[in-house]
Amino acid sequence: MSVSLEKLQRLRRQAGHGSGASPSAPLPPAHDPLPALRRMLGIRERSQPAVPARACDRALPGDEIAPGLLRLEQVLAFDGVGTQVDGTFARTGVLPTANMLFFDTETTGLSGGTGTRAFMVGASDFVPGGLRVRQLLITHLSAEPAMLREFSRWLAEDTRLVSYNGRCYDAPLLAARYRLARQGSPLAGIEHLDLLFPTRRRYRGVWENCRLATIERRALGIVREDDLPGSEAPGAWLQYLRGGDAGLLRRVLQHNFQDVVTLTHLLLHLAQPASGGTETQPPFARDTP
Repeated sequence: MSVSLEKLQRLRRQAGHGSGASPSAPLPPAHDPLPALRRMLGIRERSQPAVPARACDRALPGDEIAPGLLRLEQVLAFDGVGTQVDGTFARTGVLPTANMLFFDTETTGLSGGTGTRAFMVGASDFVPGGLRVRQLLITHLSAEPAMLREFSRWLAEDTRLVSYNGRCYDAPLLAARYRLARQGSPLAGIEHLDLLFPTRRRYRGVWENCRLATIERRALGIVREDDLPGSEAPGAWLQYLRGGDAGLLRRVLQHNFQDVVTLTHLLLHLAQPASGGTETQPPFARDTP
């Protein structure tokens, strides 16, 4: 049945007169007669098609070893690693490779302090058959103590930590988190080789900076594809905690994985005599870590 807008308005005015209301006074929304008139006249409302909600991708790799704590592990083929390397680059003697633990963290910020926490810890070490890479990721704030306990199991009295700027940032941050969790810090007394300092000695002024991404590209020939910058890692983790997709967080895992693999290549590279070809390029005046 076709009903004109003019007829509907006339019926509405008549309904208003019948209720005793002033013709010019607007009807309260609760007493709007139009819905009832439409039903009486057989006019059906046009329903909008429902837009299907996009499924949220929450899948993350790894095994849940504690509530909210994921553990990932794999062994990569890695040839040419002896039982020791020349430590002249680090101004020390021979360095055994068996007890080295290369590590890196992904954190909620770069400022440090008690408000910053590590939500991911990655580590690599040489094992029979190759290079073992392990990662810990917390998917809930309450899982941090469990992550700290698990990481402490990876350390022994003779462990030598190897990092890139970890002596100034990663290790102090983890030590602070252990204190806040009322756990004894396993990092106390452990030897720590920070590759940033020998890298600076060799390449300061050779390239534009000594960031790990620059060194791995220039010195090691490693080019990352679709790498998520470390500065975006905190946002990716917070997005997941708030119920968002896991896509960016999986890329953070890949970024952290490559970091701890790169550290092993960098150690072996620095242990070799400096090649003249890498240090004959035009120097840069600015050097930032």
